[in-house]
Amino acid sequence: MAVRGSAGDAALHRAAEQWLLWDKNPKTYAIVKQLLAEGNAGELQKYFGSRMEFGTAGLRAAMGAGISHMNDLTIIQTTQGFCRYLEKNFSDLKKRGVVIGFDARAHLSSGGSSKRFARLAANTFISQGVPVYLFSDIIPTPFVPYTVTHLKLCAGIMVTASHNPKQDNGYKVYWENGAQIISPHDKGISQAIEENQEPWPQAWDDKLIDSSPLLHDPYAMVNKEYFKDIQKQCFYRNINKETNLKFVHTSVHGVGHKFVQLAFKAFDLSPPFAVPEQKDPDPDFPTVKYPNPEEGKGVLTLSFALAEKDGARIILANDPDADRLAVAEKQESGEWKVFSGNELGALLGWWIFTCWKNNSRDTHAIKDVYMLSSTVSSKILRAIALKEGFHFEETLTGFKWMGNRAKQLMDQGKAVLFAFEEAIGYMCCPAVLDKDGVSAAVITAEMASFLAARNLSLSQQLKAVYDEYGFHITKASYFICHDPKVIQQLFDNLRNFDGKNTYPKSCGRFKVSGIRDLTTGYDSSQPDQKAILPTSKSSQMITFTFANGGVATMRTSGTEPKIKYYSELCAPPGNSDVEQLKKELDELVNALEKHFFQPEKNKLQRKTEEV
Repeated sequence: MAVRGSAGDAALHRAAEQWLLWDKNPKTYAIVKQLLAEGNAGELQKYFGSRMEFGTAGLRAAMGAGISHMNDLTIIQTTQGFCRYLEKNFSDLKKRGVVIGFDARAHLSSGGSSKRFARLAANTFISQGVPVYLFSDIIPTPFVPYTVTHLKLCAGIMVTASHNPKQDNGYKVYWENGAQIISPHDKGISQAIEENQEPWPQAWDDKLIDSSPLLHDPYAMVNKEYFKDIQKQCFYRNINKETNLKFVHTSVHGVGHKFVQLAFKAFDLSPPFAVPEQKDPDPDFPTVKYPNPEEGKGVLTLSFALAEKDGARIILANDPDADRLAVAEKQESGEWKVFSGNELGALLGWWIFTCWKNNSRDTHAIKDVYMLSSTVSSKILRAIALKEGFHFEETLTGFKWMGNRAKQLMDQGKAVLFAFEEAIGYMCCPAVLDKDGVSAAVITAEMASFLAARNLSLSQQLKAVYDEYGFHITKASYFICHDPKVIQQLFDNLRNFDGKNTYPKSCGRFKVSGIRDLTTGYDSSQPDQKAILPTSKSSQMITFTFANGGVATMRTSGTEPKIKYYSELCAPPGNSDVEQLKKELDELVNALEKHFFQPEKNKLQRKTEEV
């Protein structure tokens, strides 16, 4: 039965029929054929209602049939658009080429996999005479930006959905500077995808690439050069060789295992114990509810058990594409402490600066030293920078901003030692202008070994950092909301709190002293009331400063149906009443949830820690 009814239904019908003319993947073809036969407008809407949006994070969606999912045809269409956009921007594209990497994700019912998508993307470029450096095996995401920079290529593509649920996949894009794309490239690429939807003549024939002289495999070269480059951040090889500290590593069924083992070897550290059930790539992520080390202790259950068995004190956990790192340490009490992204950012910032200071021969160079973090991350680096005399800058949320800013600074002859975001992302090595969980893991291991040689734990050193530079207590969480209208309403309410165009003056007992709205560009602290950081109308983000020194930011996520919040209370050095600070922050967060989120009224689902 054909789809009948409104003009909208007819348009869906046409889109599905057009799809069948172009799709040569038998599994997705069969799904769409079946949908048309059943004539269910609701189902067709799910697959053909709207095309995946290409943003600065590229694409991220579930694998499946239709224009709203990741599949062979949408990958071909996306890559055709990207190819045309690059041709327009680079006259030497056919000389320099692009790099393509992939993780281990796969989706049986639609026949999609990261490797298949990467090959189809490679085929698209090669059919147009563009050289492609296609990795022959799975790699960590940071290897793609590394290769762009190292080989001076025009662009890079990484096929990964990072730590998203198993049915998802993604298409992440890097520019010639080795950083993720920022506007207006996303809009230009998006436009080019719209203009290049019909598959080119050889689009489906990916076997052609295997005999093409334009296909190169950078796997061996990058495995050698990357580990050589990160060794520039290795300062205590002798301690590494001698340390008795034991580590457990989990790659959470992703790509990280082999590469973290190699990184430890490069630093002369004994290899970490690998969690056997999680060390090999498995697209089903069978031992975890979410393959995301950010989600709490549930992801680390098997790591804790192995650490207890083997007497390891430190756990290093990568997310499935190994660009993020979570760290846990066994305390004197026998309990495990999982460090927040901000706490590990404080430790790594202190460590990397200390190593630089101890190894820098030019004392004047400090004026050219920079560290960066995103605006929703802890301001601990700012406190360290103020006391030590280097520069600190904050950027918008996401490594695309930090990577691009780092490159600008490096091009001006500055040294960018470190950048981080609270979502357990760390850039510890200037060879990769993105977050990198492999280098972060081994640098954390060297820091822990160095401290252990002085009978100090990571937790003790974190306290020492806070004692010296001031306590920075942070708390972050999120609510899940699948209804964009509710999210819009929630933020509209904050912008019209006591009548039109008025923001809240207080939140429960906490007086609001400043507001910055990066959706509208308003900043009450600036003389002209205009925000300094770039603004974006397409995403929601408001930061409240409170009279007690607290700061809280509410924002929407670019890749998940979440409204996130981040809060921080900073105290000057010497204020050691941490418990009082924590209590004050807890009360502020409770007020924020109650008065600004209103979870009951807005039917928001709380984050539940995975068990």
